[in-house]
Amino acid sequence: MRRLLFFLPAMLWAQTPPAATAPKPPAPRPASAAAAPGTAVRKPVAPKPPVATPKPMTDDEKIIYSVGLSMYRSLGQFDLSPAEVDIVRKALTDAAAGKPAVDVQTWGPKIQQLAAARAARVGEKQKALSATFLAKAANEAGAQKTDSGLIYRELTSGAGASPTAADEVKVNYRGTLVDGTEFDSSYKRGEPAQFPLGGVIKCWTEGVQKMKVGGKSLLVCPADLAYGDEGRPGIPAGATLVFEVELLDIPHAPAAK
Repeated sequence: MRRLLFFLPAMLWAQTPPAATAPKPPAPRPASAAAAPGTAVRKPVAPKPPVATPKPMTDDEKIIYSVGLSMYRSLGQFDLSPAEVDIVRKALTDAAAGKPAVDVQTWGPKIQQLAAARAARVGEKQKALSATFLAKAANEAGAQKTDSGLIYRELTSGAGASPTAADEVKVNYRGTLVDGTEFDSSYKRGEPAQFPLGGVIKCWTEGVQKMKVGGKSLLVCPADLAYGDEGRPGIPAGATLVFEVELLDIPHAPAAK
């Protein structure tokens, strides 16, 4: 009996399941550890700075800005590169500070020589561009090419009289280069133009005579019917010009019957 009692605690201990062991917490990952493959790491997004609204220009500032635009147009004959435009900008800054880098009395007289050389270069470029444009314009539906080289296309038929070269005409018009750059517009000025038809470029003198009051036409003017190899501010040497012309009136002319 004593032996039985002696073995009983041992048997009971052997049959008792061991106490549950609490799982160990995972080891903390070092801050520098790389993310597991396939796991996206989101980087904090910095807030975007507010976009500053441009301050509206005053009327005086707009006029001064227009001075700059006019200056650039007058420099068109020089065919300036971006680096050369920077030189012009520096010259304005230096002149305003009273510290010019070169003597204008020495170098100023050479301006016309450079202008002539650059104008010739611009003219060659314009003539190359114009050749393709003129050929395409002459093939447009309704286009007429005259013996002088003018390409005329009626856009809207007029019902009034046609002017002569001796007449004065009243017109609205828009003028562009072959690349679409607008260089003049009576529409933007807000009033029609009025002038003697014999006192303008050959292209106009010939083309507007083909129109009737109330009509609108397209005049494509080769350089030799416009401003030739000299050009004008905003109009390069050798440029072909394109005009949309609306004939509004022939002042002092008798009404068409």
